[in-house]
Parts: sequence; C-alpha cells; structure tokens
Amino acid sequence: MSASAEVRIGGGTHVVGIIGWPVSQSLSPAIHNAAFAAAGLDWVYLPLPVEPEWLQPALIGIVPLGFAGANVTMPHKTEAAELIQRHSDDVTLLRAVNTIAVRGGELEGHNTDVAGFDRFLRRDAGFDPAGRSALVYGAGGAARACALALARAGIARLTVAARNEARAAPLVKMVEALEVPVTLVRPSDTGELAADLVVNATPVGGRDAEQVLPSVPHLGPDVLVIDLLYDPPSTDLQRRAREAGATAFGGLGHLLEQAALSFELWTGQPAPLEVMSAAALAALADR
Repeated sequence: MSASAEVRIGGGTHVVGIIGWPVSQSLSPAIHNAAFAAAGLDWVYLPLPVEPEWLQPALIGIVPLGFAGANVTMPHKTEAAELIQRHSDDVTLLRAVNTIAVRGGELEGHNTDVAGFDRFLRRDAGFDPAGRSALVYGAGGAARACALALARAGIARLTVAARNEARAAPLVKMVEALEVPVTLVRPSDTGELAADLVVNATPVGGRDAEQVLPSVPHLGPDVLVIDLLYDPPSTDLQRRAREAGATAFGGLGHLLEQAALSFELWTGQPAPLEVMSAAALAALADR
C-alpha cells in the first residue's frame, strides 16, 4: 500500500479485502490498492487471513464492520457459495464464490473467474474459442471456470485431464448441459492428443511444487498454451510450449482480468488495468 493511500484512510474510507488461509502471498492487496490510488478513490484493500473454522462468523461480520465487499480465495470459495444466499448464476454453476459485494446490508456472491478468463483469452491472447478444441488439466474451481467460459464461447470439443473421475463429474455435467462434447482422460494419457488450446488449471508446476505435468499433448506453432500459475512467472509447461514453437502465457493476465471485474463490481468504475499490472509485476519482483 502506498503512503498516499495510508494518509487517506479515515472514517469514510471504503474497506474491502481478501479472505483466505493463508493470504500472505496474495498479490491482490498490491493490485487493488494501486488501482484505488490511481482512480482517486477513498478505498483500501486488506489481507484477511481466516482459518476454515472461522469462515461463517467472518462472513457474518462483513456487514456490521462496514465492508463494501471482499474477494474470497482458497480454501473458502466453495463454502462461501454455500453460506451466501444471494449469488449470481455463475456461482450456482461453479459452486464457488471469489467476489462478495455488500448491497443493501446483504452479501452478494459473484464469480469473476469465468468472465475474467474469457477477457484474458480474447484481449491478451487474441484467441477466439468458437469452433476450436481445448484440453484443460484439472477439475477444481479454476478448471470449472475455464471450462464454463470455453463452453459459452462456442468451443467445439473439450478434453478434461483429471486424476479423479468423481471430482471431475460436476465439470463434465456442466459442460454437457451446454451441449459441448467433452471427454475425460487421465493426465498421463494426454501425450497422443492434439488441441488448439491447452490450459493448466492445477497447482502442478508452481514454485512450491516439485511435480510437472506427467504428459502434454502435441505442441506446435498453432497451439496456445495457458498456465494459470503466475508464480513462478515461467513454468515447465510454458518452457516446453515455447521450445515446440507454441505461444505460451502464464496466469497473471487472468488474475488481473478477474481482479478488474471485482474492482468494477465494487466501485462501478472501469479498472485501471495498466496500473494493476505494474503493481503485480513489482510485487512479484520483490519476492
């Protein structure tokens, strides 16, 4: 948080934050406080570490404490969706909340991951999913959001690589309901596949993870690869993709797009994406 933002904090300051456990490594405070300062808004964004057993009272306390809203991150997204009564259609489909807005003294649950991924695909990567094929690694909340965005955008064929068939079932059912052909495979069985878009929506390949994806599909100049991980900035999957001539992106762009949508939900103003991006890159460089 900048010194100027600290000076502005007072009785009229709008307060938001990120609820998770842990939240010490989150880029969101840096991103949003920079955005509020750039927009000249009397807002502040705080890290809110909440242990799992305290989520319900934490959510109850948001309104009387005067919060304007909050982001929700792991491991609370699913339970937050169960606890918040008013929520968007995407929350119903994904069973996950990542953004809360306080309206009329009540909590509204939203999920900006779906629209954020679609924005990222089109604006940053220049990729139109309509009529294309995609392979998504993972079956958790991030994978479900990506799959829903792709299905709505007209993807012609989706393959999901997941170790646990039961865990992947809600994702498969959701995509099939949108009349998109979907195939479930094990991550180790992707080596013979081909897809226009490859998305890693798992923690595999992160800074603290020793594993790498056990197999990847055929990669080449016509393939777009997106690893939703943003720390480290370059992952094993991205390196393999670039070596094969494919275009590869990390997950920072998606993080920024979904954060921008949260900013817009809270403030009603366009988000200053360039400022948010610079703040995120500076925070990553300090690690």
